[in-house]
Amino acid sequence: MKGVTGLPPKARASFARGRCVRGTYAPSDQANEITKSCSFTKPSRVLARFSLEGSLDNSVTLLRGFSFRLGSDGQHSEVCTQSAPVHFARTLDQMSAFLRARIPGPDGRPDVENVEAFSVANPETLHQASYMAAHPPPASFACTTYWGVHAFPATNSKGETRFIKFKIAPVGEQATEPKVKVRVKPAELLHDDLETRIAARDIRFSVMALLDRPGDPVMDVTIRWPDEDRREAVRLGTIVITGVEASDACDEPVFNPSTLAEGIGHPPDEMFAARRDAYTISQKRRR
Repeated sequence: MKGVTGLPPKARASFARGRCVRGTYAPSDQANEITKSCSFTKPSRVLARFSLEGSLDNSVTLLRGFSFRLGSDGQHSEVCTQSAPVHFARTLDQMSAFLRARIPGPDGRPDVENVEAFSVANPETLHQASYMAAHPPPASFACTTYWGVHAFPATNSKGETRFIKFKIAPVGEQATEPKVKVRVKPAELLHDDLETRIAARDIRFSVMALLDRPGDPVMDVTIRWPDEDRREAVRLGTIVITGVEASDACDEPVFNPSTLAEGIGHPPDEMFAARRDAYTISQKRRR
């Protein structure tokens, strides 16, 4: 990933450019029906980070990230979501090959033929890019919908378990284009817009749980559940972003998605199983 992006050694391997923020979480009356996790059923403070994927380029269609930590008293959960509902690879080997095909050559660019050949042989690796092309992102982090690509087993207080996917939906925000057109990279525009909005008022997101149906593909993160946009969803609670934190506040937490309070289990897919070690390695290298 570092070879593809060309980012400096101490930068995050992915979603390197971000803003650290703070806020609160308030559960809904329905949260207990889905999970007994204290992180989602009790009010808590929130530490979160909005971020942008990719290298230091000028693209406006880069993947966006929203990672957040809920809970207290040793019952924390860390959730990583992004602005596309699917990942770009189904297995670790496929992810490695995807990235290797895109490592720049001596001219600073990847070999187009290698990329095209890989895409033809692995069409599922195009699903994320196709979604992003069909759904251009709004002009603000605050107006973006974020998705969890993994299926999490959620257990409620009755001991009932079912798979859910996280969807983080903005509440009452509208995207606006900058009044003055200046030569500023989109990352800086997004960060400035975020800070301006937070200074003016709280930013709210609904934390939604998309509910599974029999036969849903819970092992493949490159495909969506059938009818995912129109299926039943339960609002677990509301995140309210109230202020901007210093970047250092988000350096210590890795927002490792394997950190989950009892009541939300680890997804069974191969990609999730690798995240715990990968996030730990990334944090050590940044130090």
